[in-house]
Amino acid sequence: MDDDDADYMQGSEDEDYGFDYSDDGSGDEGGSADIENMYYTAKSKKEDNPEQALKEFRAIVEKEQEKGDWGFKALKQSTKVLFLQLRRPQDALKTYQELLKYTKSAVTRNYSEKTINGILNYVGGGKGGPVDVDTLEKFYQATKKALQEARNDRLSAKTNLNLAKLWLDRKEYPRLARLLRDLHHATNADGEDQAQKGTQLLEIYALEIQMYNETKNFKKLKEIYNAANSVRSAIPHPRILGVIKECGGKMWMGERNWARATEDFFDSFKNYDEAGSPQRIQVLKYLVLANMLTGSEVNPFDSQETKPYKNDPQIKAMTDLVDAYQRRDVHAAEKILRENRATIMDDLFIRMYIGELLRSLRTQYLIDLIKPYTRLELSFLAKQLNVELEEVEELLIGLILEGKVEGRIDQVAMRLELDRKQALEKKRYTALEKWTDALESIHAAVINKAPGASRGGPEAGMSAEMFSSRELEARWG
Repeated sequence: MDDDDADYMQGSEDEDYGFDYSDDGSGDEGGSADIENMYYTAKSKKEDNPEQALKEFRAIVEKEQEKGDWGFKALKQSTKVLFLQLRRPQDALKTYQELLKYTKSAVTRNYSEKTINGILNYVGGGKGGPVDVDTLEKFYQATKKALQEARNDRLSAKTNLNLAKLWLDRKEYPRLARLLRDLHHATNADGEDQAQKGTQLLEIYALEIQMYNETKNFKKLKEIYNAANSVRSAIPHPRILGVIKECGGKMWMGERNWARATEDFFDSFKNYDEAGSPQRIQVLKYLVLANMLTGSEVNPFDSQETKPYKNDPQIKAMTDLVDAYQRRDVHAAEKILRENRATIMDDLFIRMYIGELLRSLRTQYLIDLIKPYTRLELSFLAKQLNVELEEVEELLIGLILEGKVEGRIDQVAMRLELDRKQALEKKRYTALEKWTDALESIHAAVINKAPGASRGGPEAGMSAEMFSSRELEARWG
């Protein structure tokens, strides 16, 4: 028994198998046995002689007086042979449309659903070679029509979601947008339980978020992201939540909100991990990147969820990058990026932010480098950082404007001159300012506590002023 027959048996679990041991010789047992033999004979010829197998499968369909199991299975095998082996999708579509007529009453609902899902999976998965989108759409339209006639709303919704995923994978965004509108309309219809509607709505939002992320429509992306986060009555698959949070993290990265991105990537990783999705490794890389961009000293691999992946071959390079970042070793970080292009730099999303990461690292390295000096040549700094002179100058200008470095750049001599004296005076001035504020606070407190301070008149004010002066003199000499 192959997988097809195993599916058939699993799909028939809901049937009541009764056995009648009558000896009157009536019935069509002989005819059923003949058709069964014809089926397995035809099936044995699939690999070596597919054309002959097709003829024999057709003979089974024609021999059955009423639509039954063996005709259904013969049409299923014919569709598979035409699509996967003979690469004739139009002919496969015809046998598939004929097969769909059997789903109303000839076979069990479970088995028909498994068969439909199986056929749509290999049609949409490209296993039979390239298929034009019009043919693909015809397969799905035929399916939807049959399911509507059979009033199978659950499978109809699932089929539409599968088609939406297919359009997303093929970047057929206009078709996807139209289908998503239909899905929203169906979800808003009455008669479904709220948890089921909420779960389906999150699946739709996950597809929309991915579409807007890929088309760079960040305004709509944020709108759908917020809508997805507001859904409460749902029991979604963790993979769906992983998708939503991953796209949310990418959205926050685009807004340079590294902290929010870190939170969403962490949630996405946990959900993908729970779902057993391989995408967890990629999202873990994004989490590490966002965490470094926040400037956090916390190692993202210290958490219970991420620790098991610390030595994963795909993650090891990112682990080393975190270590180099925390040591402010810009040269080690650059070496890691050069030597691990396949696992880090080949990802377009990571590559977008590596420049900012290196800039942050070089800035910290530069601050530590110039601390002992009062004057430095820009060429020396460029050599230490292994960058062009113009980049060093740009980094220093940024640090001076942000107040992180006290000094100026002599653009004639191409030299950084650090004003240590000015920095010291500034610190002294700040300390004096704090001291003055403290004195004024004491002065105000003394006036409020002085005898007669609550009574009006100049005498009260004078006595309070005299008292505060004497107290201050006693306190501060």
